[in-house]
Amino acid sequence: MEGNLSYLLDRGSSEDTVVDYMSPTASSSAAYEYSFYPELDISCDFENIPAFASTFFPVLYSLLFMIGLVGNALVIWVLTVFKKVRAMTDVYLLNLAIADLLFVFSLPFLVQYSIVSQWTFGNAMCKIISSAYFIGFYSSAFFITIMSVDRYLAIVRSVYALRVRTTAHGVITSLVLWVVAILASTPDLIFFQEMNYHNQTKCIPHYPDSNNGWKTFSNFEVNALGWLIPVGVLIFCYYSILKNLQKCQTQKKYKAMKLVFIVVIVFFLFWTPVNIVLFLDSLRNMYIIDDCHTSQRLDLAMELAEALSFVHCCLNPIIYAFVGEKFKKHLWEAFRKYACFLLICKDYSAFSGRSLDKHSSLHTMSSQSSFVGTVL
Repeated sequence: MEGNLSYLLDRGSSEDTVVDYMSPTASSSAAYEYSFYPELDISCDFENIPAFASTFFPVLYSLLFMIGLVGNALVIWVLTVFKKVRAMTDVYLLNLAIADLLFVFSLPFLVQYSIVSQWTFGNAMCKIISSAYFIGFYSSAFFITIMSVDRYLAIVRSVYALRVRTTAHGVITSLVLWVVAILASTPDLIFFQEMNYHNQTKCIPHYPDSNNGWKTFSNFEVNALGWLIPVGVLIFCYYSILKNLQKCQTQKKYKAMKLVFIVVIVFFLFWTPVNIVLFLDSLRNMYIIDDCHTSQRLDLAMELAEALSFVHCCLNPIIYAFVGEKFKKHLWEAFRKYACFLLICKDYSAFSGRSLDKHSSLHTMSSQSSFVGTVL
């Protein structure tokens, strides 16, 4: 398997274009030894690509799998068992965790691929895993975007939000976003297949007639749906939210503003590099970039950028759930009940903590706390 966002970055492989670098989880540096770009009439020696990647990426992806699995599963557990998904925000948070889990589930296959250096799961699994990865990729970006819109409506358009921020609308919107994510991932289901290159079995896309246009289109699709549109919406929504937060006079104001900056900065930090590399890869497909040295650097950048993007699915539970005061209250309640069940505690109140939600004696302070609490 050509590896998570290596899918994105090597989507144009064909019989006429043999790019024989392996995924980030390749088991030896020998996988990088040689590449030939016949349409560019250049041959590249990849011996300089760091050998540490063959051991670093499997360890990194194993850790990310465990952290992402535990964090997102914990969010789903609390929302479905204890909080009961009663609000639109809960619906989006639940779907974001499911999307990140789809994203995370491709990691064990990449780790296994690093051991045997080729795809061993068959053609059907090649299509399933690549499709699941891309569905998780798109849906994660979509739900981060719609959660920003939800916060914008709750704070900036609070009167209008009373009519539209319902659980039913949240479910309908979520279904639409899943359908769009599946449709955007359809080319990967169609074109990804198990293929044999240089006596090695790989899971890579095979486009008809060696058409680089498909690969370029796929790259731009990821750039638009996975970065440009979400970033535009995030900037607009959170800029409007920050303007409204400045009117608040509570201590929670600065905590909420800090969270807003964290959301935007983290999205930029972890998704911008891979989209830049995708754009440069598109330039290579159009032969604007056609020298060997740049191609070498671009292939290495592909490996590093995709690894960075996977970290984001582990941070989402922290950014969107664990820092929220309401969610922390439900999380504490869940652990408290579970601990009491395991320890058969006699004094249930011994596990009780002070409520995280403090009520002000002044009505205006209470109103402002609720206002800021929408962000937290």
